[in-house]
Amino acid sequence: MSHQQILADWPTDERSARAVQDELRARVVLDEPGPPPGTGLVTGVDVAYDDERDLVAAAAVVLDAATLDVVEESTAVGRISFPYVPGLLAFREIPTVVAALEGLDSGPGLVVCDGYGLAHPRRFGLASHLGVLTGLPTIGVAKNPFTFTHEEPAAPRGSTAPLLDGDEEVGRALRTRDGVKPVYVSVGHRTSLDTACAHTLSLTPNYRQPETTRRADALCRRALAEAQEGATRA
Repeated sequence: MSHQQILADWPTDERSARAVQDELRARVVLDEPGPPPGTGLVTGVDVAYDDERDLVAAAAVVLDAATLDVVEESTAVGRISFPYVPGLLAFREIPTVVAALEGLDSGPGLVVCDGYGLAHPRRFGLASHLGVLTGLPTIGVAKNPFTFTHEEPAAPRGSTAPLLDGDEEVGRALRTRDGVKPVYVSVGHRTSLDTACAHTLSLTPNYRQPETTRRADALCRRALAEAQEGATRA
């Protein structure tokens, strides 16, 4: 689905957004293993906001999954498309993220979101929403566990603990650095939780956060700064 198609029917209030979540959640594919870690391409997406100027900048950074070298970068700047409502942040981000993905010449491969997939109160976070709309395999790697509980993973890198909603495992707390706070991995679309965790480890050779997220975060911040400068000059 293209950026323009998405915007044409984009909800503008909380009630209609929740209805969209309910409709699209049924389309999430959970029975595919996903692309093998360390092969092909992997793309990070992230956004930065200027609420005062009503601007959002999105970045998509494609890496070679084997070397983590940058293959391609794309940015897009748009208007904020939805008010801030916890649990509905995808509605603020997705139109501009899709525009950034459309700017890529290469296929993005697996898409890594700085946020949640199934580890979301309505089981339909940004990674799942983006995956359903684009058809791409997606995972969410978040800095914090949102509302879910977990035991502390063991100290060594690679240790995990289930991220739980009651008895249901909705993701995993994954230690990407020895003794450092874990990240929180969940399935978005067309991949498994084991694959999502394996990708996250392959993308974190030196830092807690995946290289995809680190590079997309820096790029969207630069794109926003340039848009702010242009708005000031105008």
